[in-house]
Amino acid sequence: MAEQKRREWYRLDNAGVLYSALQKEQYSAIYRFSAVMEEKVDPEALQRAVDKTMPRFPGFAVRIRRGAFWYYLEPNPSPGPFVKPDIANPCQPVRFREDGGWLIRFYYYGHRISLEVFHALSDGGGALVFFRTLLAVYLGEMGHPVPSGHGVLDIHEPPRREELEDAYARYAMGRPLRLKLGRKAFQNTGTAEPFYTLNVTMGLLSVDQLKVKARSYGASITEYLTAALLKVILENQARERPRRPKQVALAIPVDLRHWFPSETLRNFILTVRPYIDPALGDYTFPEIVSRVHHYMRFHIDRVEMQAILTGNVRFQTNRLLQLIPLWMKNPIMALSYRLAGTRPYSGTYTNPGAFQVPEEMAPHIRRMEVMLGQATAPRVHCASISFGDTMAITFAGTLKETDTEREFFRFLVREGIHIKVESNRTVRSELIF
Repeated sequence: MAEQKRREWYRLDNAGVLYSALQKEQYSAIYRFSAVMEEKVDPEALQRAVDKTMPRFPGFAVRIRRGAFWYYLEPNPSPGPFVKPDIANPCQPVRFREDGGWLIRFYYYGHRISLEVFHALSDGGGALVFFRTLLAVYLGEMGHPVPSGHGVLDIHEPPRREELEDAYARYAMGRPLRLKLGRKAFQNTGTAEPFYTLNVTMGLLSVDQLKVKARSYGASITEYLTAALLKVILENQARERPRRPKQVALAIPVDLRHWFPSETLRNFILTVRPYIDPALGDYTFPEIVSRVHHYMRFHIDRVEMQAILTGNVRFQTNRLLQLIPLWMKNPIMALSYRLAGTRPYSGTYTNPGAFQVPEEMAPHIRRMEVMLGQATAPRVHCASISFGDTMAITFAGTLKETDTEREFFRFLVREGIHIKVESNRTVRSELIF
């Protein structure tokens, strides 16, 4: 077809534009999902599964290109992506001109299969559809066939246009809302590790135990864990004895697909900002849980979220911003992110929820794990995911100190929740219990 009438290309969605602008040698918005399998991983079978799965997901089989005014995505003709043995420091920054230009990575170690994704491509909701399908194809290669359906896409069917839609643009309508800059929050930073050292600490616990405890406070699991993390960071700030304590706030991503029907496998999230202001006085833990519960229920609202995403899209499509060259635009967007995306927050907590699979897959997976890459400052981010009765809660960051993760898991133990803790930290870090 006459060389396909020019190479196909994709516009970055609203979130992808931001993550591409923030990209630099020291930082990339990278996250990782891992599946710990019952059988030891066969790297050759995994590579065959990657090769068979990638054509079904063209939104992941891309490289990023620099235009005069915006970055954009185009199909990646390079060989790969190739499965690699795992590395000591995961979620390394992406370099657009290295590794064949691939923006996803596949690793294996022992029983673990890991997928890393540059956030400009997709959010966790989209990446989990890709990962679930890949695991199903891999199990087929290992002699355990898994039918499509129940979240596993058929790799023999062509990609659907709906999977590549920019859902932000689709639902940007009505009255826009540009949120005011939040007050500067306590930053919860500390001593930075040498580049590039990502300290990872993971707690494994029972979903049933956690659910019972959360319900005893009248909260969901996400609300309960958010409150626990806010409590710990409040205590971190109190130990510093500041003259004027700042708010402690968390960025909690919300999957918009639950409110705005979309099959997109690209980004489609917003964040809410539950916070506690210690200047008002000391809060008990039940009071923190109550505030988080009511804040989340009040602000995770279809009308408000649509107004916010409309405001974000209108900002991106502003005619003046469109005309600014990319080399000038990136610093503007990076400054905007520091003011609106870092300054008002003490950290991030994300919980994609339970990883659901077809019944044929379940016996072959031991547990799931999730990890956020480094922050733009030396502090830890928290992420959790569950499979069956096992939840993995992971803290990851380039911070030497262990105060946040140590006190968080200690608090849950005092709450009567049994936890097994694993870490890639060395003994010099004086980890936890």
